[in-house]
Amino acid sequence: MKKTVSEVIVDTLVNAGAKRCYGIVGDTINHLTGHISKSKLQWVHVRHEEVGAFAAGAESYLTQELSVCAGTTGPGSLHFINGIFESHRNGAPVVMIASNIDRAEEGFNFIQAVDQKKIYEQCSFFCERISHPEQARRVTAMAAQAALACNGVAVIVVNGDMFKEHTADDLPWAIHRPKTLVRPVDSELKKLTQLITEAKKITLYAGIGARHAHDQVIALAECLKAPVAHTTRAKEFVEPNNPYNVGMTGILGNRSGLEAMTECDLLICLGSDFAYTQFYPEDAKIVQIDINPTNLGRRTPIHLGLQGDVGDTINALLETLEPRSERGFLDKMLKRWQEDNKAYFDRANEPDNSLIHPQFLTQTLNKLADNDAAFTADGGTPMVWLLRHLEATGERSFLTSLLHGTMANAYPQAIGISKAYPERQIIAMCGDGGLSMLMGDLLTLVQENTPVKLLVFNNGTLGFVEMEQRVEGMLDAYTELKNPDFSLLAKSCGLYGARVEKADELESAMQEWLEHDGPALLDVKVNNMELVMPPKIEAEHVASTALFGLKAVLNGKTSDVYSLLRNNFWR
Repeated sequence: MKKTVSEVIVDTLVNAGAKRCYGIVGDTINHLTGHISKSKLQWVHVRHEEVGAFAAGAESYLTQELSVCAGTTGPGSLHFINGIFESHRNGAPVVMIASNIDRAEEGFNFIQAVDQKKIYEQCSFFCERISHPEQARRVTAMAAQAALACNGVAVIVVNGDMFKEHTADDLPWAIHRPKTLVRPVDSELKKLTQLITEAKKITLYAGIGARHAHDQVIALAECLKAPVAHTTRAKEFVEPNNPYNVGMTGILGNRSGLEAMTECDLLICLGSDFAYTQFYPEDAKIVQIDINPTNLGRRTPIHLGLQGDVGDTINALLETLEPRSERGFLDKMLKRWQEDNKAYFDRANEPDNSLIHPQFLTQTLNKLADNDAAFTADGGTPMVWLLRHLEATGERSFLTSLLHGTMANAYPQAIGISKAYPERQIIAMCGDGGLSMLMGDLLTLVQENTPVKLLVFNNGTLGFVEMEQRVEGMLDAYTELKNPDFSLLAKSCGLYGARVEKADELESAMQEWLEHDGPALLDVKVNNMELVMPPKIEAEHVASTALFGLKAVLNGKTSDVYSLLRNNFWR
């Protein structure tokens, strides 16, 4: 029996496990969406395609199952591009269906003509065009398999008139998800064992590649009496129930995580592709274990590079090791971690009721949010507060834009997570700049009845950019935001909305916001003179900040200098 290309594409994606397709209907995909409406694939109607790509990617990132986006020709499909880049870099298995003009008009500069393949092949593992109806099932199956196997985006380009074509292809093209055991050969494991035997101070550095190896990482730390530092992306998976955890590294990290790496004589990187070379040790020997051999040695020079799954490799390695008893280095790093942690969480109360620090706001959220809540955060300062001040419980989920570094990702990603986990508490930590960039999809929260909770860090500025300028010794330039009352805006869209400006009103307002049955927004006026302090203060940071202070005084901004000092150094 013949089927249309639309039917074949949808049926193949459903069989591959896809549950939702995000997008905006129109012209070239009307036949596709017409069949979706009759299928098991749920259409999620967003107001901006970029939001759809963020949402689809977040759903797939957490579930590790397929989600779908579909866009009309020209601008419709192009609007997905930023969210698709984010999803691809995050490791989310998404299939994007990018439509094109009818075949008869190709090559004549027709209205909305775009070469979608050239656009999307730079942010996908698979990007192919269905050029004949008989290819529909095969190309779709290969796209879904590429997305799932490689943990990233696959793109299918389809001309609008192709969707209504019929195909008699009944070959059973399907998706295969093989499981593998990947570890280094014995001779390479022997080299690692020798390095471990010779080392006195060992640190384990776990990245996103340790996502499914929590227990193995702890077992190796116990065997070696080694502290475990982790990347920002690995916080959710490495931090919980880990007695060897000493925190994160990088500019968003903490002193104990940094010093555990810089003071060791052997650093073992476990599925980490952390990008900043300056945070790796200069004198220690470095071993890197990664499932992708092209990652080996590309961030810092290494002494030994091993290809393997982190869990599989540790299981094999443990069979060759003798447990250690000396734990002096471990205990020293754990003490520093306790000191760092205490410094982060000491601010139990605001000393000034008229001022709400973002750290205090985040710690209040940490206290009141569910133990299995899922959190997203906009790029910029909300991402910092999430990473530093929210506790990873082992049941909580965290998603931020750490690789793509985009704005406006938080509540769009929360939409996708809420679709996948409607029973969980889903919280989006939004910057005022990020929220206002894609405000239109507040209407999607209402239309789709998606009970996401939006927490707005309203500081009236592009805070992270402002901090970057000050650290460079520059005066603030073009960072100020003229914001509305976001709570009133939310109410006008049909959401619950509330606003807090005083510290003693925060907890009760947050409790009511979290308990609301439906989408809700809490607009919190936070201190706008807040520095994101790195784990180690260098002389140039002090000099640059002092230079900002001098420039501010000379330009009549003494109140800014006073606020900066009072809110960051005098408490």
